Amino acid sequence: MFLYNTKTMKNTLMTIICLAAFIAEALAGPVSPVEVTTQDAVTKVTFYSPEIVRIVKVPAGKQGNTRESLVVTMQPQDVKIQKSENASSVTLKSPVLTVKIDKKTGLVQFLTKGKNLLKEKGYSFEERKEGPDAGSFRTNIVYQLDKDEPIYGLGVTQDGKLSHRGSTHWNMEQNNTQDYQHVIQSIKGWGIYWDNYSRSQFIDNEEGMKFSAEVGDDIDYYFMYGGSADGVNAQIRNLSGDVPMFPLWTFGYWQCRERYKSVDELMEVVRWHRANNVPLDGIIQDWQYWGSNYTWNAMDFLAETYVNGKWMVDEVHRNNAHIMISIWASFGPMTQAFRDLEAKGLLYDFQTWPQSGLSAFWPPRMDYPSGVRVYDALHPEAREIYWKNLKRLVDYDIDAWWMDSTDPDFFNAQDSHYDHSAGDGTWRRYRNAFPLASVSGVYDNLRKDSDKKRAFIMTRSAFAGQQRYGAGLWSGDVNSSWEMLRKQVPAGLNYTMTGCPNFNTDIGGFFCNSYNTMGGGSAPKNPQFQELYVRWMQYAFFCPVFRSHGADAPREIYQFGKKGDAAFDAIEKSIRLRYQFLPYIYSTAWQVTSEDESYMRALIYDFAADKKTWDMTDEFLFGRSILAAPIVDPQYTEEKVIRTNAMTGWDRNEVAQKLAESVDFSKSKTAVSYLPAGADWYYFWTEAKYKGGQDVTVESKFDEVPMFVRAGSIIPMAPVMMYAEESKWDNLDIVVYPGADAEFVLYEDEGDNYNYEKGAYSTITFKWNDKAQKLTVGEVKGEFPGMLKNRKFNVRIVGQNNIITIDYNGQEVTL
Repeated sequence: MFLYNTKTMKNTLMTIICLAAFIAEALAGPVSPVEVTTQDAVTKVTFYSPEIVRIVKVPAGKQGNTRESLVVTMQPQDVKIQKSENASSVTLKSPVLTVKIDKKTGLVQFLTKGKNLLKEKGYSFEERKEGPDAGSFRTNIVYQLDKDEPIYGLGVTQDGKLSHRGSTHWNMEQNNTQDYQHVIQSIKGWGIYWDNYSRSQFIDNEEGMKFSAEVGDDIDYYFMYGGSADGVNAQIRNLSGDVPMFPLWTFGYWQCRERYKSVDELMEVVRWHRANNVPLDGIIQDWQYWGSNYTWNAMDFLAETYVNGKWMVDEVHRNNAHIMISIWASFGPMTQAFRDLEAKGLLYDFQTWPQSGLSAFWPPRMDYPSGVRVYDALHPEAREIYWKNLKRLVDYDIDAWWMDSTDPDFFNAQDSHYDHSAGDGTWRRYRNAFPLASVSGVYDNLRKDSDKKRAFIMTRSAFAGQQRYGAGLWSGDVNSSWEMLRKQVPAGLNYTMTGCPNFNTDIGGFFCNSYNTMGGGSAPKNPQFQELYVRWMQYAFFCPVFRSHGADAPREIYQFGKKGDAAFDAIEKSIRLRYQFLPYIYSTAWQVTSEDESYMRALIYDFAADKKTWDMTDEFLFGRSILAAPIVDPQYTEEKVIRTNAMTGWDRNEVAQKLAESVDFSKSKTAVSYLPAGADWYYFWTEAKYKGGQDVTVESKFDEVPMFVRAGSIIPMAPVMMYAEESKWDNLDIVVYPGADAEFVLYEDEGDNYNYEKGAYSTITFKWNDKAQKLTVGEVKGEFPGMLKNRKFNVRIVGQNNIITIDYNGQEVTL
């Protein structure tokens, strides 16, 4: 028996309810769009659904934008609206939203059930008079927020803030470590997507919340009402595309460095993990396997140390691991792709990385320019040329794609560069949509090529709608510091609140040279870096992709010591625990795909009534049940790096030895965490129970991932595996955290194809009745090839000593 997609069923039911509610209205009016003309502009209102309305303001006497949206995939539904009009305004009502347009000013107000959600305060157009964008406009729109109303989203901003109230982002342009999606949402349950791809500004101050775009033919945005953060995310995905499932193996542990320089170096890591029983699912080959900078991104194994590249891929697979490989948005002049693109005029003319053709010199030797150029990903023919060259690696059976520099790197930018053609417009018009276009070309062609392997893309940059392309964002080449670790938490949460759920960072930060105090590559021996790296890894435990990477020093676990050494043991403990949580994580992945949920949930998702959560930058929920409380301040060492580089060898070694001797990672510390009101909580490691709505102090240890479990939760846990698909989930621990009723849906499928989209998957629903102290394991729903017919569930109720083992054959069981 196959299942219908539950999201489709949910949306269908909502549509039926909305239609029924509307039919009951006696004075149903015309279908949108509706236009209101003022002296300055024509305001067009189009309901796409009862919860989503598009607002377009076209300057008076102009046509406005006629291009198709790059982001919006939704077509307007046949939404019946009630229209009323008086001397001052036009009012449009769906079963969910009310939109009022002032007939004199064209300003719009949004309400639900008579309650104000948001008001426009002003807008303006400044016509561009020169260049290829002449006749278009610089656009501005200002909104009026409530005084204490927090707002979230925008994208990845490295400012350490969760709420963007009072924030200014003068130049919102994609770059290495900051990415902008032009999506915002409010604690009041509304969201906005501004459908503009140019460089932009966001300013919130006493004058209002202002969004400005460098070039546009009109002001074009979508207002959404979801009632909650989950609801807004659902509307964003309804508007711009659903999230496909990643393969099961992507949720295991990934190892990388900048960079493995030979087949032997890479295989040494994989073999070490297998020989030493430390779990590993993925290994990443970073740049320059293609040879020199002149053959940059040739998408083939051309370097002398990679002549056996295809054998390497096969050997990784023989060791039950998967391989991701680096591909870029630019090409060297000696590559076939460069020649094909240049012949079609599909290369940009600005400087990008690498600037020099000689990779051994820093700063770059500009007397030997690399000639590397970025391709026009916004042009469909360019994307097909890109794919034609990428197909070589696809045919080598590469598993996953590290799409680097999708911002892209853009050095020594001049205004004239923005005049360059891009797609059917200019680089100025489409600047911020570049990552969306580049990722779409790879994903769409992977889907056409085969449905046997799910696309798994990791990209350095993103734009709104990118969630539909099987892509996860990492936060770029961030520095190794406690300050930067603290910034990653709200950066990932705000990115998630743009509707894109897949976020991760380089564990330990990318640039760690400041910790190489005992010589090049010595950071893993430095106790200061060991503490930072372990705590960063414990944060990354709660990211969808769990991945170590960086420059300046290798990051493999054995670089930090050996078994019995504190740093090594703490890293191994986190990796092994991650594999125990795979059933929880993979089932959460299904909720992200089928129910529009999120992995990394700012506390406002579930506890918006608790105002203390509104700007919480160091805690979040991982799935529905786990409260992540990562330690983001040093407890054993100083935050300021103790530098010894300028000392003589003897003095440096003495200082380093004293530092190492002064640090005792075996000692317990304490950590203070806030527990949101509205639930009780268990500290995971001790299972001590606490009331919500208070700060609690708990004992923290160097090797323990700090987390709490919500009372009224069911957590499935697997035995430790060496890789995600080593064994099926035939012997799971089911841990019930009492204190409230609970429900958990265990999701399973084949792990790595698209048959789940056709209904080939199964679910088992666990329900805990707290009052009756009764656990029900429901009948298995659905089926897929190779699914388990019989298994064991080892049930433990926290606070009780006994474990009850259920021999489960797919039929309902009640304890």
